[in-house]
Order: sequence, then C-alpha cells, then structure tokens
Amino acid sequence: MIMIVDDNAPVRGIIRQYVRNIYPTMRNDIYECNDGVEAVDAYHRLHPEWVLMDIKMPNMDGLTAMKAIRRQFPAARIIIVTNFGDPELRDEAKQNGAAGYVLKERLWELKGLMHGDRSS
Repeated sequence: MIMIVDDNAPVRGIIRQYVRNIYPTMRNDIYECNDGVEAVDAYHRLHPEWVLMDIKMPNMDGLTAMKAIRRQFPAARIIIVTNFGDPELRDEAKQNGAAGYVLKERLWELKGLMHGDRSS
C-alpha cells in the first residue's frame, strides 16, 4: 500500500496516477490523506509500504507528521513530494529520515526512489 498525503485533491490525483503508472498492479492499494494529522492516524492503522507526503498543509505540516510517524515507526519510508525546493527544507527532511525529496514538477524521480535509488 502507498499513502499519498496532500491537502490539494487534484494534486493527489496526479500523484495517484503517476504511482499507478509505476505500479500498475496497485490499483486499489493507494490511500489518501488531506493533512499530517490524518497521515499519522492512518499510518498507525495501515502501515503502508511508502508515504508520499507534501510539506505545507493545514493542521499538521508534512515534516511534523513525518517526525511523528518515524518516532514510533523508525523504518517508515516517507518521500517528501513538494513544490518547495528550499535547501533548508530538504536538509531538515533528510535529517529526520526522509527516504527522498521530490519536487512535484519532477515526479518521475519517484520511480527511482521507490525502486531503490536513494540519490534524490
């Protein structure tokens, strides 16, 4: 299962379609959340293989949610998928265990990350 976390439903749809292109057999194994609060709760229930998480969201941002998830589940694989290329945000994500950091305009990088290339 893959969990997509973004407060923008059309963006979640784009990411969902891209994930389905990477994993064609994973038609029904995609779960979506609107914010970090939902993501933390859903992770506890579902334990997805991957989490694709935006940073800027209401209620709880993605970096805070990632920290909360990884505090209880250190092996959680979370890729930050965002519009923000700030080096500070990228560094903070990496320092807190992000498996990758992908700009939304470069979704093709997800394939390499989700198939083992951790260079992004």
